Amino acid sequence: MARQRNFFIFAFLFVSFLLWQAWQNQFVLHHRKNIPENHIFHNIHKNQQKDYIFVKNDVISLNINLYGGDIEEASLLKYKENLHSLKPFKLLETNSNFIYHAQSGLSGKNGLDDVNIHHRPHYSATQKFFLLKKNDTKLSIPITYVNPQGIIYVKRFVLKAGEYDIQVEHDIYNSTDKNLELKMFGQLKQTMQLPKIKDTNANHFGLQTFRGAAYSSIDEKYKKYKFDNIVKHENLYIKTQNGWIAMLQQYFSTAWIPHGASQNSFYTSYLDHSDVAIGYQSSSIHVLPHSKKTISSTLWIGPEIQNKMAAVSPYLDLTIDYGWLWFLSQPLFNLLSFLYKIIGNWGFSIIIITFIVRALTYPLTKAQYLSVSKMRFLQPKINLLKERFGNDKKRMSQEIMLLYKKENINPFSGFLPVFIQMPIFLSLYYMLMSAVELRHANFIFWIKDLSSQDPYYILPILMGLTMFVIHRMSSNNISDPVHNKIMNLMPIIFTIFFLWFPSGLVLYYMISNIVTIIQQRFIFSKLDKKNIK
Repeated sequence: MARQRNFFIFAFLFVSFLLWQAWQNQFVLHHRKNIPENHIFHNIHKNQQKDYIFVKNDVISLNINLYGGDIEEASLLKYKENLHSLKPFKLLETNSNFIYHAQSGLSGKNGLDDVNIHHRPHYSATQKFFLLKKNDTKLSIPITYVNPQGIIYVKRFVLKAGEYDIQVEHDIYNSTDKNLELKMFGQLKQTMQLPKIKDTNANHFGLQTFRGAAYSSIDEKYKKYKFDNIVKHENLYIKTQNGWIAMLQQYFSTAWIPHGASQNSFYTSYLDHSDVAIGYQSSSIHVLPHSKKTISSTLWIGPEIQNKMAAVSPYLDLTIDYGWLWFLSQPLFNLLSFLYKIIGNWGFSIIIITFIVRALTYPLTKAQYLSVSKMRFLQPKINLLKERFGNDKKRMSQEIMLLYKKENINPFSGFLPVFIQMPIFLSLYYMLMSAVELRHANFIFWIKDLSSQDPYYILPILMGLTMFVIHRMSSNNISDPVHNKIMNLMPIIFTIFFLWFPSGLVLYYMISNIVTIIQQRFIFSKLDKKNIK
């Protein structure tokens, strides 16, 4: 009977969690304020002019527009667009109904970019194609602009072999007799409405991954910022040293990390009816007459790989958003990765983790079934109390509690295992939905992607069957016919509920049910033998 009660508790807790998530999404947690329009730094007009150079190392390819020097397209060569595609995943792009750009430049009194300028500076390059050679570790791409006063601006992109962080440097050669004053900025600009073909959340039921902006400052290690708040002009505007700004989506992110110890302004802005932006602008930088100055920043364009992101900037790895149960998801992922290195299959690693979790919680499970067994043997005495005090509910409850105390039984001991199991279940959900290593992770046969739903719904059906078996094993403890009918429906309800869940999560729950069946048979058989003796 305790197992059936656990199903009710599990369902209640999960639905309550979904409602809590929906409420939290409506609650404003971020540091924001309305910014006057003239304080929006880089509302750069849509660039109609195109003059691309093409850059490629072994993990990423870029299309850089020489008008402004912005990265307007970026493809991740190690990741496929979808499970059955041969095309690489395109993170940054430009098309008629969606743009996602990494913009950067120099603003201020002697800068090249300004909110009032309709045409970006047209840089020049020595060639159209830049390719990292096989034995090289670094690829440097300089583009140059010379203004009418003879000041030379060199913008340089530096890519490393096997890495997703790009160094963006600005060399300013001041050949004049005047002091130059300028500021460096980096901005991530994206169309707010995601096309349906790219909406990775469209097929997921219940919880969804975050898509929006984020930042890290001297006061906040990691803070998310929703597009909806930017559209409502509830904009971010803070000044900070260090930190970074980013655009996030499931499995992938883009981030600007300013260099140097100077103070930077972090901001968001609603650029027009479709585009939003998050960016940073440095404090004023001075270049003395007849001298050279170099200022730089780092741009991350790639998958959310924890150790690589942590090496690029402090707290950048927090963009791998495991939700409020990160303290469980993180060690679960570390253990899963360790098992994967040994086994070489993410699905079997999930199965091993299930056995480990159930082994660790076995003492609680045993205590639960022991309590259930004692309750079963006390049932005749409880029935007598019900007959004796049936008209006095309060007295009957008191007598039953005294009986539990006399027999040393805790009627609430059956709740503890499910309260432990629920956070583990949700932690695994977040991990499957956020860890890029599990994207398109193959298991066996028809399961080609553990992070998405079972295409043939076989695992959810098998999971429902295991729930039905558990119910049949415990049905002799249910005397109430209405309760029994409800419990007969629970496997069907849960099966429908799990149809859209990631197959890795369904696999975990199915194996957990199989372990429950084995443990229940083992523990009850030992208790029955003991009682017979």
